[in-house]
Amino acid sequence: MDSPYLDTAPLQVGDTVRLIAPSGPTDEESLQRAIAQLESWGLKVVVGDNVRARHPRVKYLAGTDEQRRRDLVEAWCDPDTSAVIALRGGFGAMRLLDGIDFDLMRAHALRADGRPKLLTGSSDITALHQAWDHHLSVATLFCPMVGNDPFKNSRVVPAEVAGWLFEPWGGRELGFPAESAHPTSSSLPRAASGAAASDGLEWSKWSEDSPGDRTKTTTQAAQQDAESGPLSRARTLVPGMAKGRLGGGNLSLVAAGIGSPELAGVREARERYGPSILLLEDVDEELYRLDNLLLQLVRGGWFDSADAVVLGSWQDCAEIVEVEELFMDYLGEAGIPVVSEMGFGHDPDAPSTPLGVAVTLEAPAQGRPRMWVDGA
Repeated sequence: MDSPYLDTAPLQVGDTVRLIAPSGPTDEESLQRAIAQLESWGLKVVVGDNVRARHPRVKYLAGTDEQRRRDLVEAWCDPDTSAVIALRGGFGAMRLLDGIDFDLMRAHALRADGRPKLLTGSSDITALHQAWDHHLSVATLFCPMVGNDPFKNSRVVPAEVAGWLFEPWGGRELGFPAESAHPTSSSLPRAASGAAASDGLEWSKWSEDSPGDRTKTTTQAAQQDAESGPLSRARTLVPGMAKGRLGGGNLSLVAAGIGSPELAGVREARERYGPSILLLEDVDEELYRLDNLLLQLVRGGWFDSADAVVLGSWQDCAEIVEVEELFMDYLGEAGIPVVSEMGFGHDPDAPSTPLGVAVTLEAPAQGRPRMWVDGA
């Protein structure tokens, strides 16, 4: 089923969002900065009761599993909720899954306007993305999190995430732009002035009427800053073209999920869901660890349903050429397109991407590969 967010914006000024910490703990400064960021977009922010909690024994968890699970379930089941926003990642989201009543979550998956609620986050939140896809069949947004450093340090992340929240997804190109196309901080939604959330935002779209000769269009013209953000480093490892439903996320979390209910029957996934394009990224992993994790996915059959594989960022891992060689060792002869350096994940300026939506990948042997969200 196509997501309604292909042609309607997920959020608008005045919507209520729930801010939770399903994984690691935060500090008060990061929490307040996150709240201020969301409120500056004109959103009503409800903070989870246990966001400031700490696990009594395990220092890397934001409260007990019960506390974090309660915040997650209450946030999703709140009839006023438009989106559930993860404050940060870390570790611990997967520990919540077995205690969740997904029949209850499914019964509360829709907003008052009949559209599905939205879950956002990345890194450890991959576990929730997988669960929401498997149990609820709703699209989610894999994006930088408001309590993390990119929202404080990056010149492009806040506006880029806002673009995915306040603009429709259909036709949007994924990854870093080929040329300067980053909105500046002045192009964020301006609730105080009463301006529309999309006012001043400019985002790349591609005409699907002629895929071979796509025409760039914009929501509004905006002054561009050539130094405002990174440009595309994407390159083709195995050429080809693919269309499919975008899935995946953080490599460590996907590998940890092999054998779980959410990833049961991965070898037959293509028969149930159709073609898929799989995304992987990770952070702070040695090459041998990446090898071990990748091998687990190969042996577990995760790639059997893949029509293409797209690699994001590998921040503080091995050199990118070594990571690419490792993936080519396993997937180079698989007969599917493989693309590297799309930026998703832990890059300091990481772009966002929706999961659970249909996308198209063009990976030419020469020239820059492109991937975009299909239209409604």
